[in-house]
Amino acid sequence: MSVVHRLTAGWLVDHLSFINQCGYEVCDSFAHPGGVTCNTCVTSDEDSHSISTFAATPSSSNGPPYGPGDAIEAEGKRAKMRYVFREEFFDISKPHIAAAPEEQLCQGCPFFSPFISLWNDTNFCCFLLILQKRKRKCVFNQGELDALEYHSKVRKLIWEGTLHLVQEGLKSGFLRHTTAKLSCRKNNVPHHIVCGLAELCEMAKQFPSVNESDHQAVRVLEETSSADQDLLSCVMENSSNRLKIIVLMGQKYLVPPKSSFLLSDISCLQPLLNYKKKYDVIVIDPPWENKSVKRSNRYSHLSSWQIKQIPVPALAAPNCLVVMWVTNRQKHLRFVKDELYSHWSVKTLAEWHWVKITTAGEFVLPLDSLHKKPYEVLVLGRVQGHVKESLRKSEGVLPIPEHQLIVSIPCSLHSHKPPLAGMFWVF
Repeated sequence: MSVVHRLTAGWLVDHLSFINQCGYEVCDSFAHPGGVTCNTCVTSDEDSHSISTFAATPSSSNGPPYGPGDAIEAEGKRAKMRYVFREEFFDISKPHIAAAPEEQLCQGCPFFSPFISLWNDTNFCCFLLILQKRKRKCVFNQGELDALEYHSKVRKLIWEGTLHLVQEGLKSGFLRHTTAKLSCRKNNVPHHIVCGLAELCEMAKQFPSVNESDHQAVRVLEETSSADQDLLSCVMENSSNRLKIIVLMGQKYLVPPKSSFLLSDISCLQPLLNYKKKYDVIVIDPPWENKSVKRSNRYSHLSSWQIKQIPVPALAAPNCLVVMWVTNRQKHLRFVKDELYSHWSVKTLAEWHWVKITTAGEFVLPLDSLHKKPYEVLVLGRVQGHVKESLRKSEGVLPIPEHQLIVSIPCSLHSHKPPLAGMFWVF
């Protein structure tokens, strides 16, 4: 279970624990499919983590880890190899930008003035001085004013709700106060982890379009590896009760038991429609357009028109819960609530916030920073169908509360969102 604590304000979530409980376990010869070995380098018998660039590392459930080429079967018994996510990817012990002592979470919610905050935010001031080509008549443009107005409405509930959840986390030992030893500890996270999924999705555009009449809608994952094109051309399904390992562009990927996926560009979703399954919950994390994405050229963004083309109505079961991750740009938030959801026949129900904290329970960024916030927004809605809301209430389904918080230590890998299953099952 990913939920560590549940309070009125929201949830304190353990993302790492959730990943490690997803059943990443293989038995016997399946531990090394297709000649792939587990490249482990263990410092002690008690330490089951390997030192590699692979985010998930193998550990044995029957004793110390096995090295490359080691036999996994001993005395005729079925041995098991379990993969766990590397803890150092969640070892965020210090804020990315330290807040002033009086603005730290434990000091209580301070008075907020956007004009005072502007001059206290050195990075933002430097940004204005360097980039503006002509003198601005107003310190803020309209987008910045909209963001400040929204932040002023939610900051108190975010501050107070996070504080209560952090206090519970400190009491239980899930969170820990920062010590000199912790803050000086070397971070073993690799600087760059190569992932070719984006390139694979780009390749999908070059393949012939799927013909529904003569194409297999779903392919069951086998123990042997498949060609990259085969993995892209249809929905891949792991119907077994154990982990499957696949190799894509030379990289190993773990597919959990009883799961399926479509690896595709957003413009190539016909295989998912051919799969003919309906979903009770649909979570969407689109690559929103923003200046930092354009500058970094890390990935392509989607326009509002392209996002509207996602076939949510065709994929949604009756009363499907639709969850959209949105950046703190108010233009995008208004688009989702006022235009996108109505286009999909989805009724907006609530806004939630994901709050990112350190292992010591501090915001990863100052809450009132004008450059970047330590929280992100989720917009929750429900597909409008034939079943009336009054009937749902009579069946004992709880209404979705507004402004709930999901507080967690974020993964240091880019754009990895926290698990939501533990929050949605009651709704």
